[in-house]
Amino acid sequence: MTIPSIIMLSLILFFVVMLFYFVPFGLWIQSIMSLGLGPISIIDLIRMRLRKIPPRLIVDGVINLHKAGLPSISTDMLETHFLAGGKVQNIVIALIAAAKANITLTFETTTAIDLAGRDVQSAVATSVYPKVIDAPTEGFLSAVSQDGIELKARARVTVRTNLAGLIGGATDETIIARVGEGIVSAIGSSVNYSAVLENPDNISKAVLEKGLDAGTAYEILSIDIADLDVGKNIGASLQADQAEADLRVAQARAETRRAMAVAEEQEMKARTQEMQAKVVEAEAEVPKAMAQAFRDGNMGIFDYYNMQNIKSDTSMRESIADMGEEGPKAPEDNN
Repeated sequence: MTIPSIIMLSLILFFVVMLFYFVPFGLWIQSIMSLGLGPISIIDLIRMRLRKIPPRLIVDGVINLHKAGLPSISTDMLETHFLAGGKVQNIVIALIAAAKANITLTFETTTAIDLAGRDVQSAVATSVYPKVIDAPTEGFLSAVSQDGIELKARARVTVRTNLAGLIGGATDETIIARVGEGIVSAIGSSVNYSAVLENPDNISKAVLEKGLDAGTAYEILSIDIADLDVGKNIGASLQADQAEADLRVAQARAETRRAMAVAEEQEMKARTQEMQAKVVEAEAEVPKAMAQAFRDGNMGIFDYYNMQNIKSDTSMRESIADMGEEGPKAPEDNN
């Protein structure tokens, strides 16, 4: 085989490969066998290749939708959704599931939900088969009744997807938060904890009446209290803490008063010492005054002795008075 023949054969093989790549005859024959002379032409398949759209994805989607009784959805609609970044396979499955379950769901709503980032396939499945959400996801909700007893609750919320509110609606976290808030409010409004333990269904009724599913992507079907336990006596603990705090305040105030009393006592002692110092100072002036009186002739020697006699008499009377206060001494027993 000559070189020109080899080159010619290679060009023919390349042309055949490119022809079968850009012209998917297999998919075209499949669409004819499935849809008869359906809406998918060989030109449509070539256009998909040129626009970098997987023909297999679009053909399979259209065939499945037509077989499920949804012939109004064309290849152009699926191509547009794919080019917008949507998941074609998910919306096909969701539309078929909704049609089989008699759920009203248009192609526009489905594509909007998918482009919003929501799992439309899971949403339709939840509409058919409701799911259960634990509130809270882990642990227990802690609430205190009016008598101060803590109750720990755990609820199971049965929800169904609200397809109309799925676009822009809140998700599981909002449902869990709202249900938790409703349970805490219902327990907190109870007079005593025993009434809650006797009829836990009252909590469910009170929470359901609040319309917690407004503005969410779900419709709450039921709220069941799965577990309800008694916790601490929060009221007693708070009262004990308050009493301890009051005791500390009283001790602090008493310590303040004691410190003030001690300070006042020290101040009085200082004043007493000051007055005693003044008395001593005044007594020290007496001899000076007497000496000056002697020098001035205002006082004689007899006046001095008279004054000394008066002092002696005064001292004697004070001694006798002290003996009288102590009382007569008992005679000593010589035996």
